[in-house]
Amino acid sequence: MSVESLFPRLEPLLSQVSKPIQYVGGELNSVIKDWDGTQVRWALMYPDAYEVGVPNQGVQILYEVLNEQEGVLAERTYAVWSDMEQLMREHGVPHFTVDGHRPVGSFDLLGVSFASEMGYTNLLTALDLAGIPRHAHERTSEHPVVLGGGHSAFNPEPIAPFLDAAVLGDGEEISLAITEIVREFKEEGEPGGREGLLLRLAATGGVYIPRFYDVSYHEDGRIAGYTPNRPGVPSVVQKHTVMDLDKWPYPKKPIVPTAESVHERYSVEIFRGCTRGCRFCQAGMITRPVRERNKETITSMVQEGVKNSGFQEVGLLSLSSADHSEIGGIAKGLADSYEGTNTGLSLPSTRVDAFNIDLANELTRNGRRSGLTFAPEGGSERMRRVINKMVTEQDLIRTVTAAYEAGWRQVKLYFMCGLPTEEDEDVLAIADLATEVIRAGREVTGRKDIRCTVSIGGFVPKPQTPFQWAGQTPYQDVDARLRKLRDVLRGDRRYGKSVGLRYHEGQPSVIEGLLSRGDRRVSAVIEEVWESGGRFDGWSEHFSYELWEKAAEVALEGRPVDLDWFTTRERDEDEILPWDHLDAGLDRGWLWQDWQDSLHGEESLEVDDCRWSPCYDCGVCPSMGTEIQINAPAEGRPTLPLTVL
Repeated sequence: MSVESLFPRLEPLLSQVSKPIQYVGGELNSVIKDWDGTQVRWALMYPDAYEVGVPNQGVQILYEVLNEQEGVLAERTYAVWSDMEQLMREHGVPHFTVDGHRPVGSFDLLGVSFASEMGYTNLLTALDLAGIPRHAHERTSEHPVVLGGGHSAFNPEPIAPFLDAAVLGDGEEISLAITEIVREFKEEGEPGGREGLLLRLAATGGVYIPRFYDVSYHEDGRIAGYTPNRPGVPSVVQKHTVMDLDKWPYPKKPIVPTAESVHERYSVEIFRGCTRGCRFCQAGMITRPVRERNKETITSMVQEGVKNSGFQEVGLLSLSSADHSEIGGIAKGLADSYEGTNTGLSLPSTRVDAFNIDLANELTRNGRRSGLTFAPEGGSERMRRVINKMVTEQDLIRTVTAAYEAGWRQVKLYFMCGLPTEEDEDVLAIADLATEVIRAGREVTGRKDIRCTVSIGGFVPKPQTPFQWAGQTPYQDVDARLRKLRDVLRGDRRYGKSVGLRYHEGQPSVIEGLLSRGDRRVSAVIEEVWESGGRFDGWSEHFSYELWEKAAEVALEGRPVDLDWFTTRERDEDEILPWDHLDAGLDRGWLWQDWQDSLHGEESLEVDDCRWSPCYDCGVCPSMGTEIQINAPAEGRPTLPLTVL
């Protein structure tokens, strides 16, 4: 049946809300297909405000990949602000897409991309507004299949009761496979109903259906096991890995937002994955192995993307963009192409030990020279060894000195507070590092206008990393250390005024930790928060620690677990973790040994980058049937065959 646009009912509400333009749609390169001319229909959601969600690379890629298919329709939807939510409830307007303003509840699939766990309450708002039952077991064939993806899907257990399905890893190929399963299911007359469709998805081995797994617990609260409760359901679900990124040059026609967004640029992912081995970094672990796009593909993507969008900035994205084996040639080629134009280039993610001035000069040839950002992560040398971020103070000073000599005047340094084994001295060492940066900058330039901004975030242990067993540092300790650091910097009359300090207090990190490493019992906490008005928890002005703390007390009352049990408690090696039945390819024994190695402080064992060293046997390549893909070995660093060390 045809589905009518909700815009005639929505339009009268727009004058009563803030930023109404975010609900209007009609952006350049957006797509509206004929509903009746398609067989499979996706609503793709980013569970945050339009301004945050519209630049999201994952959603944009899937939007384009799906809409290129014959008989397939994909539209986008985002979280609505509280003022719009209230009006939609008052006037009976259901949650809608921004492309065709069609009701989300009418689609076959609602695909939700979670880059952060702090969007979970926004999912519940969208389901409720859409008229989709909150709990998966209450849904019928009339409701969309609610499917989660993104980095947070590597532990979907805290929202398992709300999801019909979850997918781990790269989405390009599996989204098309799911589409074909749904198409065939509908063409065959939907045999077995909703259960029949979910069984077909589960049988692929690459789609996780939470309700097809029973969870049992020990008396002390630990998980006893996950058991499939249907025949044909795999005991372990594996992640998906796209092995030839050059075959997937998306987005070709990026969405150009009508409202202001957090990133207004054309972003091209120059490679996927990272093997640097930073122990805190979930993204680096779960996206292994490294797979590079070649220089020709990147160049053509940039040319087509800029032409189709008109963006005046191009971001060369990856977890560590300067690590691309052809980055020098890529940067020079693009700088040559756009010299004298209004198009600027940027590398949003650069390691201290991968940065060089020649590369920076190529990227700023058009005159756009903002500050440089580096991430030492740990303040002391000992702390950087613990987290396997092998950057010395000499490395950093040498790099920023070269930058100051070349004309830069501002450097931003990013750190974390609350890392495993951290002491007050490790955090106070950040002040020493920042003031040394200012001193070196003044010395080489002879100027006093040298600036260094220190930005600090709270560390959250993440699933599928060596730190997944670590106890999270209590927020009181994190806040106390940050106050001490602030006082030290303020008390430095010589350099203190040249150092800017920005930091996030520890309470939001505790809740992120609860949602990151929680199990299905945490879903009750999320519901309690949502029913109490919790929304947009990733925004400091909307976040309430007291609301979450109270909700945890209410929802977990009478259970052998509480907020501290999920966050500050250290796990044992033999404890079953909520994501152990979800396979990212990483060998559990290797992760545990790397965690143990990290605890030796100054003597912590270094795990080198396996692109240029013998294999460290993390398990990804042999278990996933994948391999590192590098186009041109860096000078003096030949790639090595897969050989276990």
